[in-house]
Amino acid sequence: KEKMKKTIITLILTLITSSVFAYSCPALWTELDYEINLAKNSGMSEEKIKEIQKLRDDGKKAHDDGNHSLSEELLNKGLKLVKS
Repeated sequence: KEKMKKTIITLILTLITSSVFAYSCPALWTELDYEINLAKNSGMSEEKIKEIQKLRDDGKKAHDDGNHSLSEELLNKGLKLVKS
């Protein structure tokens, strides 16, 4: 009985944790929006900003379409680019 209780608790925690990470897309694009605004004020080239903005917009679209792994991949790529 104790083993089953631990198994159920583990399963519930796994499901909760998975769903939290699956929907981190909005936090990523919010961070990217902030970084894009900083980049515009820092003198980054307009061409690079457009590329980062496209990654942000494509990442949001992927999220809206339910493809969270692609969304996170695109948004993280944009964050990496804006910080380089």
